[in-house]
Amino acid sequence: MVIRNQSTVTEFLLSGLTDQPELQLSLFFLFLGIYIATIVGNLGMISIIALSPQLHIPMYYFLTSLSLIDFSYSSVIIPKMLVGILSRDKTISYSACNIQFFSFCVCAISECYLLAAMAYDRYVAICSPLLYNVIMSPRVCSLLVAAVFSTGFILSMIYEVFLLQLDFCGSNIIKHYYCDIIPLIKLSCSSTYIDELLIFVIGGFNMVATSMTIIISYAFILSSILRMQSKEGRSKAFSTCGSHLTAVVIFYGSLMFMYLKPASSSSAVQEKVTSVFYTIVIPMLNPLIYSLRNKEVQNALMKLLKRKPSS
Repeated sequence: MVIRNQSTVTEFLLSGLTDQPELQLSLFFLFLGIYIATIVGNLGMISIIALSPQLHIPMYYFLTSLSLIDFSYSSVIIPKMLVGILSRDKTISYSACNIQFFSFCVCAISECYLLAAMAYDRYVAICSPLLYNVIMSPRVCSLLVAAVFSTGFILSMIYEVFLLQLDFCGSNIIKHYYCDIIPLIKLSCSSTYIDELLIFVIGGFNMVATSMTIIISYAFILSSILRMQSKEGRSKAFSTCGSHLTAVVIFYGSLMFMYLKPASSSSAVQEKVTSVFYTIVIPMLNPLIYSLRNKEVQNALMKLLKRKPSS
């Protein structure tokens, strides 16, 4: 950002989740535990899939990418939040704030498109099993993942370019636990019309397009499940789809509540509580919901554990 006058803000103060001293230590251990579970779960999934040849199929290729996003997601936000709780140093430089927002934005947008790609993969696997290996070839999967991350990077760059145009010349207290665009817009002393329009248009398109892809894919999947003859097969498929859709609903519901409304229409407390779901809770739950409940993953893990002592 170009410094326009001597009063321009050069660093921000993150207010954190709460300003009540008696809750700080409890929150620190709670989110430290969540962060450790997130790191172990996601890196564990990446390792299991990489070391197990039987899992080298499109579904687990997408799950590896999801685990990488969730690992990055939580690492962008939680460590800084934990440092702020423990040391009471809640300052963050202007450049570090922009880097944190850009990194978070890349992860959030990429996850939306990756979840849509994963839903399409499951649709092809269940509704067109004989053509699965042809439709979801390694080349197609690589192109889909490349498109997911490229879209996340390009759209985040658009947000970042317009965010850099904002002036911050008054209060430097961000009423949040990380640098997000909504609380930054509220701090700006210049016009934020374009930024709010971008959030609504680009954010709305991202969420609607990807959520509709997921809904349509799962509608076809559920239709196929209902035609299954085996009650056990139907029950297992419904359980899997139900857990996947629960994670998707929480993720998209919290994102839509946060971003598809005017920046001034919600309180700081509402924003913090809502963002906890998609920045902290979902990255921890995804390995459990998508992978560790899967028998193929459990079998692969058992094989790896049995292989270690003999080697």
